[in-house]
Amino acid sequence: MNFPLIMFSLLVVCGAIWLLDRYVLGRRRAAEAREPWWVEYAKSFFPVILIVFVLRSFLVEPFKIPSGSMLPTLLVGDFILVNKFTYGIRLPVINIKVLDLNNPQRGDVMVFRYPEDPSLDYIKRVVGTPGDKISYQNKRLSVNGEEVRTEADGQFNYVETGLSFVTAQRFTENLGAHRHAILVQPEIPVVRQGDVRRFPYRENCVYNETGFTCTVPAGHYFMMGDNRDSSSDSRYWGFVPDRNIVGKAFMIWWNFDQFKRVGHSID
Repeated sequence: MNFPLIMFSLLVVCGAIWLLDRYVLGRRRAAEAREPWWVEYAKSFFPVILIVFVLRSFLVEPFKIPSGSMLPTLLVGDFILVNKFTYGIRLPVINIKVLDLNNPQRGDVMVFRYPEDPSLDYIKRVVGTPGDKISYQNKRLSVNGEEVRTEADGQFNYVETGLSFVTAQRFTENLGAHRHAILVQPEIPVVRQGDVRRFPYRENCVYNETGFTCTVPAGHYFMMGDNRDSSSDSRYWGFVPDRNIVGKAFMIWWNFDQFKRVGHSID
């Protein structure tokens, strides 16, 4: 569902009815006559739709986390807020950048339109920025030849879709200016090579039995989930172009099952 397009369409329809009534229909109507119901509804909804549209398009947009690919940073059922202007101002619906402010940095948690189906919104962590050489060998991440520092932090247990119980090793990772937790399951292959698709700039990546190495092309980003072995990300479907960026996730604003998570910032 293209919610921005639906909101924009409603805004145009309500605005058109309001203008039509103000400058044409209202002048023809008798002073004591009531407005038609459809005019009354359009005039009532127009300011509400306008405010919501502006807020969601240019300032903040809410999202719900549907999967465990970002565990333990984000849990299934978390409702998060995404800053829409951190990476620049974009025109709603067509998503064209009109004002460049900042670029995504390594370690940012970013929402973007899935390259294979832009109607879907994905959330992952920025691992590589344009020009970076990303290597993930034997569950160890390196950026431009320098291994990303990690520290063991015990175990993390969770229930996966299908009610299967998963025990993963938890590590603290220092990526860019961000210090966050990741999960690794040693028994799972680094990359399921049969799941790797043919994506744009696929020639920038080399896969082998121990992992992969990719060079990020200009204007693109390499994304990975914090739950490294339960995440469909750039190693499988490729790089995220700048035009697909939605915004930077910055806060958990609700979780029906764990109220203590409300208000937590996302690092």
